[in-house]
Amino acid sequence: MRHGNLSVPFRLPLLILGFVSLASGVLAGLARLGWSVPLSMAQLMLLHGPLMVSGFFGTVIGLERAVAIGRRWAYTGPLLTGLGGLAILLGFPFLIGAAAITLGSAVLLGATAWILLRQRELFMVTMMLGAASWLSGNLLWLTGSPVAGVVIPWINFLILTIAGERLELSRFLPPSPGAKHIFSVILATLLACGFFSTSRAGILLYGAGLLALALWLLRQDIARRTVRGTGLTRFIAVCLLSGYVWLAIGGMTLIATGSLTGAAYDAVLHTILVGFVFSMVFGHAPIIFPAVVRVKIPYHWTFYLPLLALHASLLVRLSGDALALPGLRSLGGLLNAVALLLFILSTISSVIRGLRAHPCPLPKGEGC
Repeated sequence: MRHGNLSVPFRLPLLILGFVSLASGVLAGLARLGWSVPLSMAQLMLLHGPLMVSGFFGTVIGLERAVAIGRRWAYTGPLLTGLGGLAILLGFPFLIGAAAITLGSAVLLGATAWILLRQRELFMVTMMLGAASWLSGNLLWLTGSPVAGVVIPWINFLILTIAGERLELSRFLPPSPGAKHIFSVILATLLACGFFSTSRAGILLYGAGLLALALWLLRQDIARRTVRGTGLTRFIAVCLLSGYVWLAIGGMTLIATGSLTGAAYDAVLHTILVGFVFSMVFGHAPIIFPAVVRVKIPYHWTFYLPLLALHASLLVRLSGDALALPGLRSLGGLLNAVALLLFILSTISSVIRGLRAHPCPLPKGEGC
């Protein structure tokens, strides 16, 4: 363990806070679709976006970044976002939870800038711009902007974080200078369109940027070669490539509709945030969780089941959007939740298998 880093027992509560936001955010989404949930529907429906993007993804990404740099101050980021998600869930005044999340996103930006000063590479610039997008969206949200008004900066946070991480791994199959220039243009387009998301032209250009990024990743990502492998290597590649397809569909949907309202809003957001982002989560979990909490996640063919359920559920949901059938969209949303539950159960099952094979996975000095 690096000097100054937190040991695993202190990281676990932060991860748990993130998953509390995930579970609550899923319930909030089901409430929005008309399903009965065990908490206040009126309250939950307003919390879906913030809990998923900031409470869950923000906390997990912040925790991963803190582990990577090995500095205790960086852990205040996921602590603040995790507690912020819990605060808004428990009904504390809005400003308390929103301010905690905003401060947490500022810490993530600082941690990413800290790495950038030591690694002056395009992939780190991309991830820093993603963190800056999250902070800007949170500042707008904190000052009273509705979730619909800050959704593009929040989407950019997740998209640019993932794109930066994939670009980092592309060092094993380096893009040409021309490909890097195209990537930079795409990056600038996505960021600029965050300021023009209320206009049709801005929406169309943003959709074109998403489509271009998906095609760039499909062409440049090393996954197009590793998909020919076996076991975990192939599973990760399948997750990545299928996620890029969903990102492309999201971009094409925006271009076709020219708006982020009504059924198009539901289709685009969930194509990107469920189809693209969660495909990335499914694929990276066997790598990230062992690095963060020091548990082994041995590969098993059943890893494909949650992924297939995720894709099938999203197809049902998008069919409901396209055919203007609210019942079908609601069913798709419920199946989205089932797919996430299958993923969690599959991960827990794999961890148990790993612990049986290696009863003490922690390094010497960190305990078991």
